[in-house]
Amino acid sequence: MSVDVNGAVAEGFEPVREAFARNFETLGERGAAVAVHRDGHKVVDLWGGTKDVDGDRPWEHGTAQVVRSATKGVAAAVLLLLHQRGELDLDAPVGEYWPEFKAAGKERTRVWHLLAHRAGVPVLDRPLTPAQAADPALGAEAVAAQAPVWEPGTDHGYHAQTYSWLTGELVRRVTGRGMGEWIADEIAGPAGADLWLGLPEAETSRVGLTGRIESPADPPGLRTRPKRAVAEAYADPDSLTCRAFAAITPFPDENDPAYRAAVLPASNGIATAEGLARFYGSLIGEVDGGRRLFTPETAELARAERSAGPDRVLVVGTRFGLGYMLHGPASPMLSPTSFGHPGRGGSLGFADPASGISFGYVTNGFRTSVTADPRAQALVRALRGALSA
Repeated sequence: MSVDVNGAVAEGFEPVREAFARNFETLGERGAAVAVHRDGHKVVDLWGGTKDVDGDRPWEHGTAQVVRSATKGVAAAVLLLLHQRGELDLDAPVGEYWPEFKAAGKERTRVWHLLAHRAGVPVLDRPLTPAQAADPALGAEAVAAQAPVWEPGTDHGYHAQTYSWLTGELVRRVTGRGMGEWIADEIAGPAGADLWLGLPEAETSRVGLTGRIESPADPPGLRTRPKRAVAEAYADPDSLTCRAFAAITPFPDENDPAYRAAVLPASNGIATAEGLARFYGSLIGEVDGGRRLFTPETAELARAERSAGPDRVLVVGTRFGLGYMLHGPASPMLSPTSFGHPGRGGSLGFADPASGISFGYVTNGFRTSVTADPRAQALVRALRGALSA
């Protein structure tokens, strides 16, 4: 379908507007927004379609959406900022801060292993219900008791759901505060970013309803259908892939107000496109004269490769820094200096220090893809072309 695209782009960034409009015409987009900053100044701010995936209310400037695993990049910033402030040693054993975590062969797990998906606990032998998952104490108890499926530190595999309790409990042990509260006070507030982990009741009217939409046939030059090995892994209930995503069973209703109010650092953050772009912009510089969050040294630490190669959970090859996916086949971003995080089936946020670009894309229509969504990738390719013109 074609829609009226609202918003504006700076001179030279017109290809991004064109790609955004084509997403509705050829890739089944229902409602979405994209924002881009360059050197801290907004150069793209676009939105269109409907606020609800199956509704007719128009998407407005400032409409927010659940961003799924794009939340992980925001959560990672908390641990890195605590390290930057001297409150958390990334090389220390997790058990130094959280003694119960040393159980079942995890005593040598380092803090950085949690961020680089090397902790070996991507699954729970006893999955949690959505209600149990929303209780941070129950989640922490479950991952602390879980035996690793590989020796921590020796391999990597995406901790799709358990990342919530691994990072959330560590922050609680170090600071005495929950992850959502810390993000609101120390990240979203200073960055002026509309993003939340644990949606406040006052913001509920801004958030659209999400839903699954069909994936199109592969566009020329871009694979959107999974390779056979990936499809087989998702079809096998005993695979690490299925078990990792099923650590919360059944899959939560992402439109449930109770789920949106919960604090799950792996999966249920809510943001506007502008909020994601401002967040990532604040990691590498000042946005509109605001405060820079990461020092240059911390930004380099965040994107230094810590895991690469075949992913035990996602099956495909992945690259991770400390909490961030790095530019590569599974997560194409702008350039080799990019670091950020996609959300399963849709959203994407990243920073690219080389170009000074920060990027945020949110949508209400989720696809089956885990990493490179074709709509986000179309926008990234258009942005790359605009910068090289």
